[in-house]
Amino acid sequence: MKFGIFYELQLPRPWAPGDEHRLYQNALDQVELADRLGYDHAWQVEHHFLEEYSHSPSPESFLAAASQRTKNIRLGHGIFQVTTNHPTRVAERVATLDLLSNGRCEFGMGESASITELEPFGVTMENKREIFEEAVRAIMPMFKDGPSEHAGKTWNIPLRMVVPKPLQKPHPPL
Repeated sequence: MKFGIFYELQLPRPWAPGDEHRLYQNALDQVELADRLGYDHAWQVEHHFLEEYSHSPSPESFLAAASQRTKNIRLGHGIFQVTTNHPTRVAERVATLDLLSNGRCEFGMGESASITELEPFGVTMENKREIFEEAVRAIMPMFKDGPSEHAGKTWNIPLRMVVPKPLQKPHPPL
């Protein structure tokens, strides 16, 4: 059996000055403790505009900070919203976290389930699955050695070398 922790970074109202700072610092302290106690993984969500539910728009930043305070715990995106992020930026950020964490990155992908999150990025409930599936097809070749390209309905990415490449081969666990 494996044990882990999962962060939404919830912050109910009323908000006071410094609350977000304390929220992030406390969560990083907890991940560091979980690593020392032998927990297997720590996962961080990505959410946007969900004021009391999640103050976590940038899981890769949080996980990168956690990677520098831990040695063994696996660090996971739970999830990286591939519907609201460009596939190239997703591949770059995942690979960077994998390098910074010495190969401890786990890559969770998802769509978002809320029009509150999707609409500002030009995504609808009706087209989110199509965008998700295209993003996955675009991202996976970017982890391989050599350049990749993608021609699709949402993104047209010319032949480019996406760097860095992840430490784990062929890519971090999905």
